[in-house]
Amino acid sequence: MIIDGVEMRALAPGDAAGLAGAFARNRAYMAPFEPVRPEDFYTERGQRARIEGMLAERDAGRMVPYVLADAATGAPVGAINLGSIARGPLCSGGVGYWVDRAWHGRGLATAALEEVCRAARDDLGLHRVEAGTLLDNAASQRVLLKAGFEPYGVAPRYLHINGAWRDHRLFQRLLHDDPPAP
Repeated sequence: MIIDGVEMRALAPGDAAGLAGAFARNRAYMAPFEPVRPEDFYTERGQRARIEGMLAERDAGRMVPYVLADAATGAPVGAINLGSIARGPLCSGGVGYWVDRAWHGRGLATAALEEVCRAARDDLGLHRVEAGTLLDNAASQRVLLKAGFEPYGVAPRYLHINGAWRDHRLFQRLLHDDPPAP
């Protein structure tokens, strides 16, 4: 899928160097929204290890990781991941995403979320997708609302972000009401 010059595709081992560069470029911007990262996270080696872990989770059926890449150069400009995939009566997954600051304002996150929800419904048969944002992350909340998510609560001290446990507003998008696959 290509959106405004950006391709959404499966994450691959060859994305390590590009992701390291993108995370390094966006480090200060993303710090208020992210866990404190070790220095190795911002290196090709660190990203290679991270990607290997994510692909192992994919192979186990617990995650579907994507990269958003400049269609002209292939350079990563963001990512979106459907993780914590649960089957059975829950039939759900959680989504996380980010877009390089230089690529904001193009609707990339919203379009990527809509595509992930389509795949979660049509390819994985999930019933719902959920996401959480910091209480003051209005931009991410707008993205979720545009993509059809609804707020359903607040989780106190939900994630350890930027050095402290932070409250998060929780969102969900119900995808269908069919019973779970046996």
